[in-house]
Amino acid sequence: MNKSIIALSMITTLSLNAFAAQHEHDHITVDYHGKAATPATIAHNAALAKSLNFDDKVAFERFSKNQIAEFDQTTADILRAEFSFISEQFPDSVNPSLYRQAQLNMVPNGLYKVTDGIYQIRGTDLSNMTLIRGETGWIVYDVLLTKEAAEQSLKFAFEHLPEGNNLPIVAMIYSHSHADHFGGARGVQNLYPDVKVYGSNNITTEVVDENVLAGNAMSRRAGYQYGATLGKHDHGIVDAALAKGLSKGEITYVKPDYELNQQDKWETLTIDGLEMVFMDASGTEAASEMVTYIPSMKALWTGELTYDGMHNIYTLRGAKVRDALKWSKDINQMVNAFGQDVEVLFASHSAPVWGNGEINQYLKMQRDNYGLVHNQSLRLANQGVVIQDIGDAIMDTIPQQVKDTWYTNGYHGTYSHNAKAVYNMYLGYFDMNPANLNPLPTQQEASKFVEYMGGANNIVKKAKADFSEGDYRFVATALNKVVMADPNNQPARDLLADTYEQLGYQAEGAGWRNIYLTGAQELRIGIQPGAPKSASPDVLSEMDMTTLFDFLAVKVDSIAANKLGDISLNVETKAAKGEPANTVFVELSNGNLNNIIVEKAKAADATLTIAKSDVVDILLGQTTLKQLLEQGNATMTGDQDAFSKIASTLVQFDENFEIVPLR
Repeated sequence: MNKSIIALSMITTLSLNAFAAQHEHDHITVDYHGKAATPATIAHNAALAKSLNFDDKVAFERFSKNQIAEFDQTTADILRAEFSFISEQFPDSVNPSLYRQAQLNMVPNGLYKVTDGIYQIRGTDLSNMTLIRGETGWIVYDVLLTKEAAEQSLKFAFEHLPEGNNLPIVAMIYSHSHADHFGGARGVQNLYPDVKVYGSNNITTEVVDENVLAGNAMSRRAGYQYGATLGKHDHGIVDAALAKGLSKGEITYVKPDYELNQQDKWETLTIDGLEMVFMDASGTEAASEMVTYIPSMKALWTGELTYDGMHNIYTLRGAKVRDALKWSKDINQMVNAFGQDVEVLFASHSAPVWGNGEINQYLKMQRDNYGLVHNQSLRLANQGVVIQDIGDAIMDTIPQQVKDTWYTNGYHGTYSHNAKAVYNMYLGYFDMNPANLNPLPTQQEASKFVEYMGGANNIVKKAKADFSEGDYRFVATALNKVVMADPNNQPARDLLADTYEQLGYQAEGAGWRNIYLTGAQELRIGIQPGAPKSASPDVLSEMDMTTLFDFLAVKVDSIAANKLGDISLNVETKAAKGEPANTVFVELSNGNLNNIIVEKAKAADATLTIAKSDVVDILLGQTTLKQLLEQGNATMTGDQDAFSKIASTLVQFDENFEIVPLR
């Protein structure tokens, strides 16, 4: 019986781990720095630099404006200190546009004034923490990724705030369902137990559901996107696009007392005497998201719908494609609802924008950029441009004034993979070319390509010549076939690693750079430890039983399960504070695990009655079902082997599955 519940502990990856992966460098066991930029890469980056308007310093002025207190390395400026190698001189091994973003995010961090009554802590995490003055205390907007970062940021803020240093935090608001905006919640609540918590519409469901079913794959992929095993230097990570990086510590979650916009796209609330207008923006950057306008301060909070760069329509670690058209339309709604009066714009990332004219220009450029990605991708698709070609083709459709605007550049999202995301959202992965309908599996296909191309030695010889000419994109494609067909071909591995590295050095997108450089690293020295694999107790505690069994269903070996025949069981959870008792009816049938909440227990092979909190403790390895049964904290009737039979069909995911071919 214990075996079956131990199997539940396999659920150890959530979307928050994909965020946390970037900062798990403590586990790096190899001093890995890579190679120098080639003449072709140096020439590429130098030519790009000549086309960029480095005289435009407006963003640097905004990022520096209204600083009240700067962190030092003994308080909170740890992230910035890790990037002390960032200098005024552009290195050969970094795309100059990306390096300029890295310089921008190095602007001294600390406490900043946004406007009268609004202050931000910037630099302790990937996101900003904002403090808004109410009648009796402070409203804190977005609370960073970790409890430790939130506590540290609040401590620093209250040491330096020019007003209200002795007032409590009375309200906490989450703008959306990504972990770097709610993960520090427990740090705030521990300091201020009476704080009232607000969240965007349906946030709790999205927090616990997002990325669970494909969590193992996302976690492994996130290690590539965020460079989890790369060092911080000119040949490794230079920036995280949205900021310098993520804090280290415990990711927590306090369930909101009130979820906003449940009945309408618009909702006006008075929180601690301050009128706030909330606009639902779910389905844009996050599945649950909203923006806020504070009329008395003429201040617009845009959440993560805007930042100084272009965001992901598709995030490379893997997630559901976002709606670029809705994103553009929701920004347009902000322009039309608040554009006439707004005087300051502030957000989850980057620095504020001041002045009505500048704000409207900023919003309209962001609105039009996401609109261009959507509309031009579909225009090209409707003219027959296929998904593999659309990433290059869209560049010819972007007006020059948009390209020349720094805050539309592809540091996080890129035109290339965002255009492919739009294509995929509407038309799927298949381009209707019959040759792409049913290709061979990758290894078999690679072997045939190598044979057709005259053998591995011939390919490597040609690839060396193209590499010397800087034709890295096709060299990567060709050599990948060789290494896929024969992972032990060392010359091909070495040259493919060199090729990925140069592509990384040329990439403007931080994620692209990290993916290329991590691929090169793994080809050379194998998979390195780095990505976290344990779930947050706070987030697990909010996962309902149906989500739990949905994930277990993903782990069922259907052929093994089918041999067992049909198995059914009831899982009854006891009533707890704030949560009613419920029963989940689970069926193993035709090799598939189904579940549904039912009003009362159905006829089944077995019934388990257990507290939801005990299930969470089992998942975290803090207890076992056997112990709970012996202690009388859980009861079970019926077939005593029902659970273990189901557990016997569950597979253990390989957390370090192969991405580039390993030896």
